Amino acid sequence: MRSPNISMKKFLPVLLYLALSAGGAALYAQDAWAQAPAATETVAPDAVVAPAPPKIDTGDTAWVLVSTALVLLMTAPGVALFYGGMTRSKNALGTIMQSFMILCLISLQWVLWGYSLAFGPDIGGIIGSLEWFALNGVGSEPYPAYAATIPHQAFMLFQMMFAVITPALITGAFAERIKFSAFILFTLLWATFIYDPLCHWVWGVGGWVRNLGALDFAGGTVVHISSGIAGLAAAIMVRKRLGHGKEAMHPHNLPMTLTGAALLWFGWFGFNAGSALGAGALAASTFLTTNTATAASALAWMVLEWWYRGKPSALGAATGAVAGLVAITPASGFVGPISSIWIGMGAGGLCYLAVMLKPLFGYDDALDAVGVHGVGGMWGALATGLFASKAINSAGADGLFFGNPAQLGIQAMAVLVTIVFVFVGTLIILAVVGAITGLRVSEEDEQTGLDLSQHDEKAYSQG
Repeated sequence: MRSPNISMKKFLPVLLYLALSAGGAALYAQDAWAQAPAATETVAPDAVVAPAPPKIDTGDTAWVLVSTALVLLMTAPGVALFYGGMTRSKNALGTIMQSFMILCLISLQWVLWGYSLAFGPDIGGIIGSLEWFALNGVGSEPYPAYAATIPHQAFMLFQMMFAVITPALITGAFAERIKFSAFILFTLLWATFIYDPLCHWVWGVGGWVRNLGALDFAGGTVVHISSGIAGLAAAIMVRKRLGHGKEAMHPHNLPMTLTGAALLWFGWFGFNAGSALGAGALAASTFLTTNTATAASALAWMVLEWWYRGKPSALGAATGAVAGLVAITPASGFVGPISSIWIGMGAGGLCYLAVMLKPLFGYDDALDAVGVHGVGGMWGALATGLFASKAINSAGADGLFFGNPAQLGIQAMAVLVTIVFVFVGTLIILAVVGAITGLRVSEEDEQTGLDLSQHDEKAYSQG
């Protein structure tokens, strides 16, 4: 996303927009009319109810497998085209290649040791054991601790696609300047030492953040804050692109970027609604909130950009939609449709503000991984602590606006823990990778472009 020149006179309407959104959200605290209580079953006090044995449900299994394919589509071609179109033409193929290779790398890493570290039998709330190394013991029977109506392998496959897309999102921060060898090594180390432990903390049985009651339905902390903060660390370590701030670096193919954004929106229904792990009412509710927040965020970004710059842009609308998808992710299974509008509007405003202010901080987040995924993920995690309602999902918790202010504090703790762990850990991994391979291509290779210098290919053939 291009960063406009900052003018305080034009900047004031943006602040006014954010203030009005916050005020409206506070008024909504009493507006729970759209959130009907969940149905309950009455059981006689003296009845003895034996737990039903786990049984595979073909409908649930079909939905999770379809959702797995949808989340795969989010990385390649979704992220690949979204990011590829925003780069300069000499780097388009190399950028797309990064998303494609992450799909290959993490698919194997997850099968061999990643899944066991993330979801395997707990060790002290910190990490899973290697008991499930190479999927030992992960078979076709349900594993009730995670999903009682689908095969354990189906759950593993679904979670694999989350592990795939997260490092793909980071690539937007260091686009157009990293060595391919450094990218490969960084991806494997980061997935193993950052993503897998964080995933266990938040989602794994016994994970310490999960035990504290933090809510993250589909990856606000695990996927989006982690990728955004890792992107910030990478942008700092890899340093700015040659000519950054001095020469134009416009996207070379906006239709490609919009196509990628549309594929992300499509695939995100698997990402969020698939996290219900069943084809039922919760999946339908999550589907609804995902679409609603995304539309609200895209419109909010467009209006603000129109107000600030004088014209709405296609790139802004696409980026705003992705910001809404990011923000609703942790809350999607815990909030109703009206709450999702406020979450989407907040995402559009806050992420646009973050992108506008980027030049003041001096880092080169080439494709706005920090401003969209980092800031959007933080807002979504905190908004979950505001708008969550047990009337929507009895397995969750009420948020501040539904009588439980403590949940906002728990969400803030999860955000802070994620930021510190990911930022420090990513800096260490980048330092190790830099010592082994070097992080950045030479100036000559950067001027030539990654397509030719790293892959000896061109995205477009002329003449």
